[in-house]
Amino acid sequence: MIKAIIIEDEKKSRETLNGLLARFCKNVEVIAEADGFNTGLEAIRNNKPDVIFLDIQMPDGSGFRLLEHIEKINFEIIFTTAFDHYAIKAIKYSALDYLLKPIDPEELSNAVKKVELKKSGNQINKNIRVLLDNIRTTDAESQKIVLSTSDKIHIIEINKIVRCESDNYYTLFFLNDGKKILVSKTLKENEELLSEHNFIRPHKSHLVNIRYIKSFNREDGGYIMIEDGSRVPVSRRKREKILEIIANIT
Repeated sequence: MIKAIIIEDEKKSRETLNGLLARFCKNVEVIAEADGFNTGLEAIRNNKPDVIFLDIQMPDGSGFRLLEHIEKINFEIIFTTAFDHYAIKAIKYSALDYLLKPIDPEELSNAVKKVELKKSGNQINKNIRVLLDNIRTTDAESQKIVLSTSDKIHIIEINKIVRCESDNYYTLFFLNDGKKILVSKTLKENEELLSEHNFIRPHKSHLVNIRYIKSFNREDGGYIMIEDGSRVPVSRRKREKILEIIANIT
């Protein structure tokens, strides 16, 4: 059985989640509940959960603040939240799970299945560190992203990503030190994460960090020259927009 703690300030929300787990996730046993920051810390310290369902906004302190008070995290975390654009972005950058309220049973079941795979304690602590660092900083240039490959967890500063290239259901990241990282997410998923960090998609198979664009060449239908020497094609329908962007950065 997966031992779970629910930390949620609203009683109705706790009851709803408890009911959903009982109905759709029969391998989960709720061993404790808490209604805020202080009771949540106590519940975690007095029990040994495999996972906590953690509300982000609570009257006596956020879920993020609660995590800052735990020295070593050896359990999985699934955040539960009403839509909060900034918080969700931060969670996605750190490759952690979240559920939007009202919680969808299928999404809940999928999140629990991931818990069964059991990340290592060292890995989850790295992910949390990235999350808390990104929450603390207001400087977009300093933000980081967690990239998971089959054998390693990479913590990368977003401004060091030069470009991304689609490889079917995978994305190949090109970094400014010449390294390449292949992750099992589509280019569209990564575009949604990186669009607020001055990344543009000049072609269906490419995503480019504007800061590394060197020039635009009109030959061969048009392509972008990147500082690392690579050439990225530009689709016809994106051409005018790309020319406008380049004009503004040169």
